[in-house]
Amino acid sequence: MTTPIATTVADLRATFDSGRTKPLAWRLQQLAALRSLLTEQAETFQQALHADLGKSPAEAYRTEIGFTLNELDHTVQHLQEWLRPKPAPVPDAFLPAAARVVRDPLGVVLVIAPWNYPLQLALAPLVGALAAGNTAVVKPSELAPATSAAMAELLPRYLAPEVVSVVEGAVPETTALLAERFDHIFYTGNGTVGRIVMTAAAQHLTPVTLELGGKSPVVVEPGVDLAATAQRIVRGKFLNAGQTCVAPDYVLAIGDTATALEPHLAAAVHALYGDDPAASPAYGRIVNERHFDRLAALLDDGRTVTGGAHDRATRYLAPTVLADVSPDAPVMKAEIFGPILPIIAVPDLDAAIAFVNDRDKPLALYAFTESEHTKHRLTEETSSGALAFGLPVSHLAIPDLPFGGVGESGMGRYHGEYSMDTFSHTKAVLDKPIS
Repeated sequence: MTTPIATTVADLRATFDSGRTKPLAWRLQQLAALRSLLTEQAETFQQALHADLGKSPAEAYRTEIGFTLNELDHTVQHLQEWLRPKPAPVPDAFLPAAARVVRDPLGVVLVIAPWNYPLQLALAPLVGALAAGNTAVVKPSELAPATSAAMAELLPRYLAPEVVSVVEGAVPETTALLAERFDHIFYTGNGTVGRIVMTAAAQHLTPVTLELGGKSPVVVEPGVDLAATAQRIVRGKFLNAGQTCVAPDYVLAIGDTATALEPHLAAAVHALYGDDPAASPAYGRIVNERHFDRLAALLDDGRTVTGGAHDRATRYLAPTVLADVSPDAPVMKAEIFGPILPIIAVPDLDAAIAFVNDRDKPLALYAFTESEHTKHRLTEETSSGALAFGLPVSHLAIPDLPFGGVGESGMGRYHGEYSMDTFSHTKAVLDKPIS
């Protein structure tokens, strides 16, 4: 019999209120158990990720299991240092006195994970929640049912249900969870649901982290190595069949770069996936028919440079590059979140910056340029969750960099010590002698 959600949350709060989650040794013990789960059950998770998204074992390990292990190991290595109280200077007027800053755990946190990286985006935030001394509910995505079922079955074997509880289900279960009082809600997904989460959290004045998405542009300037540029764009774009929140969404090609880049993108797709990407074990599938239909409807929004093949029965949509795309085309209206890459030609850097700034702030902005002046201008004149030169997507694998959005692409950040900030209260302590 399924435990009622209110009871689950009450049990987690009782654990937290007991004080057992605060010692460093307890936190390290939970992280060690999570590490054992990921290493001992790697094959089970790889099979589940293949069933849900067609991910190869190598991709599943690299982007989900191995990614989370790296985050976990970095946290374990630095946790004692991060928890050490930090002294703060005291103005002369208050002396003698001492001041310090300490991190307090928040309590019970809710992690709502998406379907595109259903393991990583459930467990990487959990690393931070446990390291900070919290208990947690993990709500996997019902759109990745095999991975959700694997987590629901396996997590309780490694982490006590009164420490971490998995709640499966769809909208009714999520709605019931959001009716409960949590001390932090961490949501990864789209802006529509993000607003629902934030509205529910407001009823309890619960802080939220919203990891959303957006159309992440790639600016390509004349003079760069177009073959190398194309290879890096293709690897970032078509990973997980384009279903990545920080994937390059479209190319802003400056000057005559648009036409020159086309054959290099086609060659890079062929080099990565072969003559028939449908037969490549390295290429995934669209998560379900609804998303497939949405993406297939965008294929006529430009001239096909490469790709375009699709099969609804197998949820296959080829890595596709579109040229001669109008900025007003449907493919440019919302985040694509699939294996379609439009190329937009712009006359100069001024036009590229204006194009970016006229739209919602993206989760990431990428640029391929040899100009330090261009790098400076993009840094100073645009706003995005992250900015990367010469390499899309990989910034989120650097644990000392914050990962998060701005504006429509989200709020809050995590990874490494930033996860400790997210899942802790930074408390000021002042100690002045009475006499």
